[in-house]
Formats: sequence, structure tokens, C-alpha cells
Amino acid sequence: MISGGSTDGDSHRARRAHYRSLETYDVEVCKTGPLIHFGPQDLAGVSTPHDDALVIRATIANYNVGRVFVDTGSSVNVLYKEAFAQMQIDRHELRPMSTALFGFSGHEEQPLGQINLPLSLLGEPLRRTRSVTFAVVDAPSSYNVILGRPTLSAFQAVVSTFYQKIKFPVAYQVGMVSGDQGTTRSCYVDVVQVGHKRARTIQNEVQTLHEASPPGHACPKEEVPIVPGKPERVTQMASDLPPELKKALVESLTHNRDVFAWAPQEVNGVSPDLMEHRLNILPGSRLVRQKKRNFSPAQNLVIWEEVDKLKDAGHTREVQFPPWLANVVLVPKPGNKWRVCIDFRDLNKACPKDCYPLPRIDQLIDSTTGCEFICMLDAYQGYHQIPLAVEDQEKVSFITVDGTFCYTVMPFGLKNAGATYQRLMDKISSNKSGIT
Repeated sequence: MISGGSTDGDSHRARRAHYRSLETYDVEVCKTGPLIHFGPQDLAGVSTPHDDALVIRATIANYNVGRVFVDTGSSVNVLYKEAFAQMQIDRHELRPMSTALFGFSGHEEQPLGQINLPLSLLGEPLRRTRSVTFAVVDAPSSYNVILGRPTLSAFQAVVSTFYQKIKFPVAYQVGMVSGDQGTTRSCYVDVVQVGHKRARTIQNEVQTLHEASPPGHACPKEEVPIVPGKPERVTQMASDLPPELKKALVESLTHNRDVFAWAPQEVNGVSPDLMEHRLNILPGSRLVRQKKRNFSPAQNLVIWEEVDKLKDAGHTREVQFPPWLANVVLVPKPGNKWRVCIDFRDLNKACPKDCYPLPRIDQLIDSTTGCEFICMLDAYQGYHQIPLAVEDQEKVSFITVDGTFCYTVMPFGLKNAGATYQRLMDKISSNKSGIT
């Protein structure tokens, strides 16, 4: 089975437009046409019993092409590079194709491009021709072409592997293409040999890579101290970097060491003049004070430790008579640990949606294509670096066995926290911000 390709569009926007057109487009069913059926007479010339695939011949761009595999599980038509080269078609006629193909094993194959070619089935007088889009693929195969569902639908074809035939309407008659069982079995033997050879090649490459790399690591790394006099404050860097580049990176990190933090107390956060989170609760919303939930002594200890960390960092404070009150929720983490969260669902219902646009992760990843190096920077407790408006602080209160507390910074779990954080990131990275 082959999935992917540009059958329904070569981008997310094109595919969404295609799906919308399917919802609004009325397909007019043809009420007249020949009756297509299979019967004992179609077994003439077919060796039985069998479980052969269906391999036919077809005319593509005025070339008589053999080894055409009919695949009802493929979402795209495939023309292999070797056959494409034999057709002597100028490669400049290929159109770019960004959507990759994925096989049964999930292996990704990026096509060389796509091209429209006329494809004809059978000969005169029952000859039918359609313009077919092929994805040109450079991959080992015993076939020249794979005809997928798009072509079968364009020809309104009915496929039977048992009868080794394709039938399709031609005016008021039925056209028929028969498969070649001898070619089918020859292709099967070839494709098994190709697959076995490719699997052995991949196994050898993986073994070579495993022998060349330390166990458990994709690439060797080393720890580099960036704060003089404090050897415990280190960062990780690839050890196989060129010496000149490594020296320049260490100097840059050491020079800008004031932007790094190793504890919540060292996080100063951003100025309220730059960014401040506001709840903007809808007028007339009903205040909700949740009833305190009970936890086990061990769970209360986990909650106490987390709240104590937040108090030491200045991210929470005690509060009396809060207008809104939420409960603590413990979410299990791997390693028999707990994540302390706050149930802000009632508060979120009273807040309007901030429709600030969020970035598309796939586009951000695609934008790194061609970059020689990658550097990952983790914003330490990024939400807690954004202050919360003073008038909204008591609205994000929560209750524990030790009392009631409220956040002084933007907490996790709020409805529009992601939009506020993205707005801050855009403002920082903007050339107009004046921030260095």
C-alpha cells in the first residue's frame, strides 16, 4: 500500500480546499452505460488456481509499457525513474512535488517530481485515453509503473485479480485489459530479490553506524562550563565540532551567561511594559469557588513541595477571600512521579478566546532546511517569566491543605496563555522591538 502524494493536493491548503469541494460538490451519477460483470468465460487463458497480482501493458505517452502493476491500495500513480528515462522525456518537464510517499512499512520516499502523461488502455476500436498524473520515483522496483486508485477511478475501471482482468466502459461497450501471469510471477520473484537486497543493505548501514557511534548516543557530546568559578553550570555541545567553531560558541555563551538560569530564583522575567497577561473575564460571569479535594498524605507532600518552590521563586503568594478558587490536580508522570496542575476549567469558561495566530510547526521545521547547525534553547519556565496583571492575580487562586494561594505570574492551564506567550516571542524576535 502506498499513501501520500499530491492526489488531493500538494499542500495542506490544497487538501483542505479539495475536502471542502467534496462536501459541496454534487456528483452526477451516470444512469446509462454498459453492464460490467465477470463470468466463467473470463477465465479463458487464466491458469488456476492462483493468487497472482494483476500486471498489464498500457500505452503511456505513445510508448508501449509493460510491467504495469495495478494496485488498488495505492493513492498515487508511480512512474519509476528507469522507465521515465527510457521514455526520453525532458526532466525539466517535471513539476515540483513536496508531499512524500509512504509505503506499507512507513518508509518515506521523496519523489523527483510529478508529470501529466496520456495513458491508454486496450487498442482500437475500444481504446480509452485519460491524462494521468504520475509521481516519478527513484527507487528499486521490478515494475515500471504502478497504477493506483486515481487512474482506476478516472477510467471507472472494475478490477478482478481472480479473473486477471480490468473492465471499463467505452461509450456503450465494455473495454477489457487482461493481465499477464507469466510477467506477474517474474516480477514477484524480482521484487522479492530487490527487497531482500535492500534490507541487507540497510542492515549493514545500521550496523556500521552503530559501530561508529557510542552506545545510546546519536552523536558524541561533551559538557562545557560557561560560568567561571562554577563548574557545575555547564551546557552540552557536540564534541565533533571544528575547534574554531567550538571556541566561538563557548565565547558567545560565556559572554551572554547572564541570560541563563539554573534555578527558579534566578529567573527575573520580562517587564510588564513589554508583556503582561490579562484574563479579560466576561462581564456578568458567575464566580466559581471549587470545593476542596482531598489527597493522600504522600500526595499532599508533593503539592506542598511544589507550592514551596513557587513561593520561594516569587511566583505565588498567599491570599484571603479570593473571588475565584480552583483545585490542585495531580497528573501521573513516568517514574512514579506527579505533575502538579491547577483546574482552571471554570475560570477558562468565563474568558473570551484570544485569536492570536499561532505558528505552524511543520513550516517552522521546513524553514530549517539547508541550515548547517541546529541550536536548541529551552525557555526556563517560560510562562512564569510573564507577569500577571495585579487586578487578575487573585482570580487565579487555588486551594491546598496548607491554605489558599494565587499566582503572580502567568500560570499553565489558562485559556489564552499560549497566545500571550506567542505574542511575546513575536515581539522579541521582531526587528521593530529594539530588543537585543
